[in-house]
Amino acid sequence: MKLTLDYPPVWLLGALGLAKVETLLLGPAFQVDALTLIGNLLFWAGLALMGAAALSFLRARSTIVPHEQPAKLITGGLYRLSRNPIYLADLLLLGGLALVWGSVAGLVLVPVLGRILTRRFIEPEEARLRAAFGPKADAFFARTRRWV
Repeated sequence: MKLTLDYPPVWLLGALGLAKVETLLLGPAFQVDALTLIGNLLFWAGLALMGAAALSFLRARSTIVPHEQPAKLITGGLYRLSRNPIYLADLLLLGGLALVWGSVAGLVLVPVLGRILTRRFIEPEEARLRAAFGPKADAFFARTRRWV
């Protein structure tokens, strides 16, 4: 069995680690009550979004693991608004904690993580969905945006 650490939570934790190390070494770059409040709201919204999206996979009895073949095409609930609510939640978590911690690096890493998630996970997942579900996947992609 080959052990791989190429999973979205690992990339998220890496980005969070870099953001936190920046603030531990250099101190917060900013401390604004309004930004801390916004950061907390983004963080909790990200957790809620992630939990709700994960429940969709449980209900559909399909895998949530990015490298595996999906059993079902999930198009309802949150997936009517975004094809990738869990990845969107990852970005909300990173951006939220970056604001709470006062981390410039964390904010810079939000679009970087978005690009990594798109290239390493979303695009291959979309290819697997197209292969498995054909026109149904194409129709879903046409009516639902990748992020929001």
